[in-house]
Amino acid sequence: MMLAFCGQDRCLVDSNGRIRLAQHFVDDFLRRCSGEVVMHGLPEGAIALYPEEVYAEMRRQELQAVGEIASSFVMRRSLRRFGALTQPETISRQGRITLPVQFREFAGLAPGREACVIGVEVGVEIWSVERYLAEMAAIDEHLQKKRQQEMLADLQQNFNHQPEK
Repeated sequence: MMLAFCGQDRCLVDSNGRIRLAQHFVDDFLRRCSGEVVMHGLPEGAIALYPEEVYAEMRRQELQAVGEIASSFVMRRSLRRFGALTQPETISRQGRITLPVQFREFAGLAPGREACVIGVEVGVEIWSVERYLAEMAAIDEHLQKKRQQEMLADLQQNFNHQPEK
C-alpha cells in the first residue's frame, strides 16, 4: 500500500500566482483524479486541493440538510462561504497550479513568497509559512495539554484503585 498525500514541501509562489507541487503530490493527484482537483479555502486560512470525489464526500453530509436552506441563516451562510471559496482547477503535468488572486489574498500568499504544501492524506493544503508555523504551534500546544490531562487522569485512576493496607 502506498501512502498518498503525505509529507510536506516548500515552494515559491511565482509572479503569475502559480506554485509547483512536489512530484510525489503530482503523482498522487494524477493517479487519483488525473490532476483535476477542487480548490477550497479553509477556515484556518489555507487553501486545500482535493480530488473531486473526496470533496464531494466531505460536502455530502452537510448538503443532506438542503431542506433547511430556506429557513436557516447558518446554512445559507455556510453555502455562501463554500461556494465563494471553492472552484475546480487542473494541475499541469509539470505539477503547476494557478492560485487565483482571491485565494492567494485569502491565504496570505504573495508572489515571490514561500508557501508550505502539506499532505493531509485526502489531498494537500497550501499555507503561508507564517500561518503554517502558527498552526503547528497551536497543534503542539493542544497535544501537550491533552497529554497532561491523560497523565493526570491515569494517575488519579491508579491512585483510586490502590488496595488498602
